[in-house]
Amino acid sequence: MNISKSFNAYPRGDFDLESGIALKRSRKSKNLSFHPFKMIKYFANRLHYYYKLHPFLLFFISLSLGVTILIVLSIYESRYRTVNDYRKLDLGTYDNAFAKLTNLVMVAGHSVYTSSSCGKVDKEDSWFLESYQKHPGQAATFVTHIQEGVEVVAKDDGALLLFSGGETRKDAGPRSEAQSYWAVAESKGWFGNEESVRWRALTEEYARDSFENLLFSVCRFRELTGKYPQNITVVSYDFKKERFANLHRSAIGFPESRFFYSGTPASSTSKGAALKGESLVRAQFQEDPYGCKGSLWRKKLGRDPFHRSIPYPNGCSEIEGLFRYCGEALYPGHLPWA
Repeated sequence: MNISKSFNAYPRGDFDLESGIALKRSRKSKNLSFHPFKMIKYFANRLHYYYKLHPFLLFFISLSLGVTILIVLSIYESRYRTVNDYRKLDLGTYDNAFAKLTNLVMVAGHSVYTSSSCGKVDKEDSWFLESYQKHPGQAATFVTHIQEGVEVVAKDDGALLLFSGGETRKDAGPRSEAQSYWAVAESKGWFGNEESVRWRALTEEYARDSFENLLFSVCRFRELTGKYPQNITVVSYDFKKERFANLHRSAIGFPESRFFYSGTPASSTSKGAALKGESLVRAQFQEDPYGCKGSLWRKKLGRDPFHRSIPYPNGCSEIEGLFRYCGEALYPGHLPWA
């Protein structure tokens, strides 16, 4: 039985009618070249297609993408501006009225002025006083500190006066010690030195203890003048000299030969208790020079009732390590004034 073979009417491949020879069809090679315009057109068509299917979804996706881009650009622009500003400082192009000042005079705050009238600045009921401060003549000692700071600066054309002290008393409201002292100086006409002192008397409004009075004021000085102080003078009670001139000065590594202290007496009714309390605080700072743990740290937290965000070390990035340091030994890192 013969089985006939199937006949292909149209053979595969090309066929030459004249020669009767079947030609093999060459396989077309794929074009692997990149065509950007075709790709753009492709994605545009796909986008148009999805827009017809889900117009609202595509709108929200586009809106979210646009907002994200704006936020990223805003953050980048802000960081670039900040870096550029500090770069100007480092390059010595920081040009303002304070740039020529070289010495820091810091008046440490001790209370908040709460009276609506600055005519009673030496009266105890004009200030918010803690129980241990409620002694006759206490308010007058604050005014003495303010006057002393003004007079020290009046004698030094290269000095910047900083009143230092944060919003430390909850019941006094969100008023800083520093602003209180500045307002009292203003009410007293800067004790006859308004023209020469007022323009270079400013505030440091975040310090919560004596160590921060010093450290934060150094940073504030750098922020205002573009450099660190050549000399530092601290104005406070005379019985606190050991704490400031030895403990705090050593903690920030500032040279003893360029550090000065101007102390004024406590009121006669509070001197005994003040000396006893100072002995205790000084012992605590000897064990904890940076006030970053234990009772000193808890006291510091208690003096921040309004939970202020401290801006430092912004403005003094060279000593950022000093701000972060917490230890019983002195800070081992490099300091600009060392």
